[in-house]
Amino acid sequence: MLASDHEVAAVLTRPDARAGRGRTVSRSPVAERADAAGLPVLQPRSLREPEFLDQLAALDVDCAPVVAYGALVPPAALEVPRFGWVNLHFSLLPAWRGAAPVQHAIMAGDEVTGASTFRLEAGLDTGPVFGMVTEVIGPRDTAGDLLGRLAVSGAGLLVATLDGIAAGTLVAQPQPPDGISLAPKVEPVDARVDWSVPSHVVDRKVRGVTPAPGAWTTWRGDRLRLGPVQPLPDVDLEPGQVEVRPDGVLIGAGRGAVRLGEVQPAGKRMLPAADWARGARPGPGERMGT
Repeated sequence: MLASDHEVAAVLTRPDARAGRGRTVSRSPVAERADAAGLPVLQPRSLREPEFLDQLAALDVDCAPVVAYGALVPPAALEVPRFGWVNLHFSLLPAWRGAAPVQHAIMAGDEVTGASTFRLEAGLDTGPVFGMVTEVIGPRDTAGDLLGRLAVSGAGLLVATLDGIAAGTLVAQPQPPDGISLAPKVEPVDARVDWSVPSHVVDRKVRGVTPAPGAWTTWRGDRLRLGPVQPLPDVDLEPGQVEVRPDGVLIGAGRGAVRLGEVQPAGKRMLPAADWARGARPGPGERMGT
């Protein structure tokens, strides 16, 4: 936005928060970038605060682009900008409405996804769409990989959308009633691997929750975090069965198996699965996830 022809009047981001062992107050990366550009920064705890609504009205903005803000914008705020709020969302709407569209697209096995710009309204990602860009999901893409590419192409789409709105040449189109799917936030409990499903489903789950919240299973009663795995559909092992071979550490699935990449035992760093196995020494018949 700063490099475009549009004037950025102010930046809205989350309040400063305490983080780290020292619990020092830190600003969001968005706030730090705004500070560097000399822009006013708005950090209300709620967009319903009268003081924030007064500040927004005083700015007299034409449009409010929003990306991954993480909170609903109330009707009182939606009505302030002349052309409303334009949301950049990382899916091809109406597919994957919600907080985690990239994660769910990978976990569902989609081959193509993308980004959409739409006019924000009271419903969850239901507003009319201005434009889209598509992105192929690679067979080894993690959510982090895919989101990184979409952030770049989506930024260009957002600027192009504001260009069209300013020129009066772009009209938002209602979302079709078919093809709606939901992408709720992925919690840590949702990232636990189910070894009873086929190996390709395990692979999608792990990639879909990498890097956050991070895939995990249990080993001897403790949590074990998993990095991306390689599906091996032709290997026959029992679900969760651990087998150390010269070509790697294999875990059985409901159909096939997966080869582990890196793992992270509780309280330790990530390390290659072979190094972990040398220390753990899995016994005959031992399983993960029990």
